[in-house]
Amino acid sequence: MKLRDGHTLRYADLGAGPVLLLAHGFTGCGRTWGSELLDTLARAHRVLVPDLIGHGDSSPCEEAKRYELSENANDLVELLDTCGVQQATWIGYSMGGRVALGAATRFSERMSGLILEGASPGLADPEERAARVHSDEELARRIETEPLSNFVDFWMGLPLFASQKRIGARRLLEAREQRLHNSPRALAACLRGLGTGQQPSFWDQLDQVDLPVLLLAGEEDPKFREIGAQMCSALPDARQKIVPRSGHTTHLEHPEAWLSEVCEFVASDASRRSL
Repeated sequence: MKLRDGHTLRYADLGAGPVLLLAHGFTGCGRTWGSELLDTLARAHRVLVPDLIGHGDSSPCEEAKRYELSENANDLVELLDTCGVQQATWIGYSMGGRVALGAATRFSERMSGLILEGASPGLADPEERAARVHSDEELARRIETEPLSNFVDFWMGLPLFASQKRIGARRLLEAREQRLHNSPRALAACLRGLGTGQQPSFWDQLDQVDLPVLLLAGEEDPKFREIGAQMCSALPDARQKIVPRSGHTTHLEHPEAWLSEVCEFVASDASRRSL
């Protein structure tokens, strides 16, 4: 679909039923949710799965400002409009979770519920934000100056993703090939515009998010377990679920548990919002 500024947003529209809008993480795309997981969701839901701008088959924009969180949130609201959807349960993983949370502060009327997987509200400490902006800039320069395969191997080798080895060699190879499909200059611009240090901190706005919220974190992901627990205390209507035998990417590492938690939430908590 064509966006307001002429860029193209590629998306999949699957199934029928209560609407789910899925936002993937950095270097991912709609396909990285996994065909089996999407097919299972689509048996009882309408599932909208975009490639966020600069990822997958969406426009490889090279302007950092275009990746700001507010622009990504606007893209997803435009997607709902294009698909004739007033409300959806938004599901965001990591970077996509930050986009979804930012959208919740502006477009809560377009959400029946919010599910955040391994996501944070940003960094409240200015010094910590400045340090993260600096480290993201170094990473962006590396993406621009080295073969993309070097960066992808570095990224997939981060301790945060070590537990993904349990998904098997074939799926890891598929994930690597998908990441290599991205434009290096677009990924660098995304880091500069949508890095964790660059985005606004939403910590002081959490008490205003008037939505049922499910916070998912992996049992083996202590950093995001702790962030999720803090968010759960600050949000008015939230619960946290820990996915066993899983690290940062719970939907890949333990999809059965992820599906169980998501479907239960959509059937109960999120439905209260749409009544």
